[in-house]
Amino acid sequence: MPDLSPSPIPLSPCPPIPPSPHPPVSPIPLILGVSGASGLIYAVRALKYLLAADYTIELVASKATYQVWQAEQQITMPGDPEKQSQFWREQAGEMDKGQLTCHAWQNVGAAIASGSFRTQGMLVMPCSMSTVAKLAVGLSSDLLERAADVQIKEGRKLVVVPRETPLSVIHLQNLTTLAQAGVKIVPAIPAWYHQPQTIEDLVDFVVARALDQFAIDCIPLNRWQGGRKG
Repeated sequence: MPDLSPSPIPLSPCPPIPPSPHPPVSPIPLILGVSGASGLIYAVRALKYLLAADYTIELVASKATYQVWQAEQQITMPGDPEKQSQFWREQAGEMDKGQLTCHAWQNVGAAIASGSFRTQGMLVMPCSMSTVAKLAVGLSSDLLERAADVQIKEGRKLVVVPRETPLSVIHLQNLTTLAQAGVKIVPAIPAWYHQPQTIEDLVDFVVARALDQFAIDCIPLNRWQGGRKG
């Protein structure tokens, strides 16, 4: 019987993009959390544009992310933080620009675990329903969850990009709880009015809308200009 299992879509390392025309950005870091949901390309593309625009990024990937890299791309993500920084830069195609610091998922004593560590906020992309549930009840079992919990308690921006379908009533209730706590929910749902031509175009739309929540505009995007007259 032939093997009908779907072949994984290759996620090739991203090529460098031209320098950003925007003025220098704040050295205060943005935290990028990557949980064990499918859709690592969202995190890779976000990191690509943020580094290209010279942002300072503190990245923490959950334990389950290692399994997702293996399942989606047959790639082993290093556990050592320095090697992991090199790994993420290679995947994003930005080796020199910006500042990137990676943290081990179990290092709950890292700087981003403290409210006294200044940040612009945190973006969790993609965000699993397990992570959503833990955040909704204030449970911090690893550094990603602790860092996100800190953003909530400090009144800073926390944006989650849930990647799950269909959503159960439990998922929806947990997302509602987070929204009521001030968390911005940006589902991984692309649009088509910007005339996407590639998978990356669809992904970049979601990434751009997530970064909009931080007033970060570093992704070339054909934004909606209103309907045609006539």
